[in-house]
Amino acid sequence: MTSNEPSWEALMRAANRGDQRAYARLLVSITPVVRGIVRARGGALGVDQCEDVVQEVLLAIHTKRQTWREDAPLRPWLYAVTRHKVIDAFRARGKRIDLPLDEMADVLPAPEGADPFEARDMARVIDQLDPRAAAIVRAIGIDGESTAETGARLGMSEGAVRVALHRALKSLARLRERMIE
Repeated sequence: MTSNEPSWEALMRAANRGDQRAYARLLVSITPVVRGIVRARGGALGVDQCEDVVQEVLLAIHTKRQTWREDAPLRPWLYAVTRHKVIDAFRARGKRIDLPLDEMADVLPAPEGADPFEARDMARVIDQLDPRAAAIVRAIGIDGESTAETGARLGMSEGAVRVALHRALKSLARLRERMIE
């Protein structure tokens, strides 16, 4: 800003009184500063999300500009709005961290062998079935019993075991779909 240009405070005062040109000049003037603050404080968000935060800041300035006290400097108010929007973006992201996994596939290979959580997850889903259906699924699907052995142990015909197994597997598929959603 040169000495003959109005200060940000003067532009904001004029904008708050309805001067659209002053408001446009203010936004053009502060946007690079806002972008720099967002990139400095929120660089971990990534370029695209930083630009989204810049837009959020500009929108917040537009909707909350009447909250700026005209006798106060504009920069601290602007920095506070920007800082809070960056924090909001980190909170919205939660504990999620976006990493390009394609580049890390060679660095972090999956360990050889079975999934250590597979048995626990499978048991948790099977436990949601009724007890007889769960017993049939465990006997045939996990323990490797035949339908004849399972039927003899549970006092059922082989045909009844096959029908019960089919129904239990359909129920497991529905439960799995609900878990994925």
